[in-house]
Amino acid sequence: MSEKIQLEDIIPDELIGMRIDQALAKMFPEYSRGQLTKWLKAGDVLVNGQILKPKESIQGGEKVTIGTELQVQDESWQAETIALDIIYEDDDVIIINKPAGMVVHPGAGNHQGTLVNALLAHTPQLANIPRAGIVHRIDKGTTGLLMIAKTLTAHNSLVSQLQARSVKREYQAVACGVFTAGGTVDEAIGRHSIDRKRMAVSATGKPSVTHYRVEQRYRAHTLIKCKLETGRTHQIRVHMAHIRHPLLGDPVYGGRFKQAKGMTDNCREVIQNFRRQALHAGLLGFIHPTTGEEVSWQIDLPDDMQQLVDALAADAEIID
Repeated sequence: MSEKIQLEDIIPDELIGMRIDQALAKMFPEYSRGQLTKWLKAGDVLVNGQILKPKESIQGGEKVTIGTELQVQDESWQAETIALDIIYEDDDVIIINKPAGMVVHPGAGNHQGTLVNALLAHTPQLANIPRAGIVHRIDKGTTGLLMIAKTLTAHNSLVSQLQARSVKREYQAVACGVFTAGGTVDEAIGRHSIDRKRMAVSATGKPSVTHYRVEQRYRAHTLIKCKLETGRTHQIRVHMAHIRHPLLGDPVYGGRFKQAKGMTDNCREVIQNFRRQALHAGLLGFIHPTTGEEVSWQIDLPDDMQQLVDALAADAEIID
């Protein structure tokens, strides 16, 4: 599905001398600079009837005309009435607590029952926003907070904040092994060279930084908090596996099941029945697109992960 865009304005004098792509970003803040640059390169933007390169400067007073189409939604995406755990909502944003097992975007094998399907039923106007307003994602097996933009202006703001690495995102995770201290993993991540469904630390990947600190140590596991500077696919899972502390229950990067010597039967059973990566997006914060205020939300661990942590804690109290 696409939306026809027809815009017209005069470049104000206060933008004299600025690059055309920068000026357009000031004049039309509902669209990202990257999107405007694409339209410039495609010839969809005319300045006094002329096509300019993004880096060309403007003199002020020129007439700008934009005529193009914006791809906003895959036509196969359908609205479905699915219950959502909405933590907060206003005219600009929605904050969702995503449950384990819910896929964010429809794709191969997952055309229904996704977060997008649910959002389109809850807020039909999201059909006019790129990717139904979702500006970041978490894996199917991961729980926690996601932000959704309800307007193009909010979408541009949130995407820009993500690119500037100013969005606050903290995750709680249970990792295998006992950490001696917190630290930082600064390793680029890209597609696995053989298995294209997996990600891996790679010299040719994109810069990726994860900070982690110890919350609680158990006999063979550690509860940690991870703070993201970047948001690569499977970032925490890949980085923890890279330092040989994969997340408990991770079906892709977790490796074999390991247990502490003398582990209680209850703890072993809880671990073996935990069928997803032990990862929860518990804190999310950003600058509100309209008010300019710092806003943030924090939610507790989901029941299954809290049960896991309680079992590990109880097991750690057992003295051999």
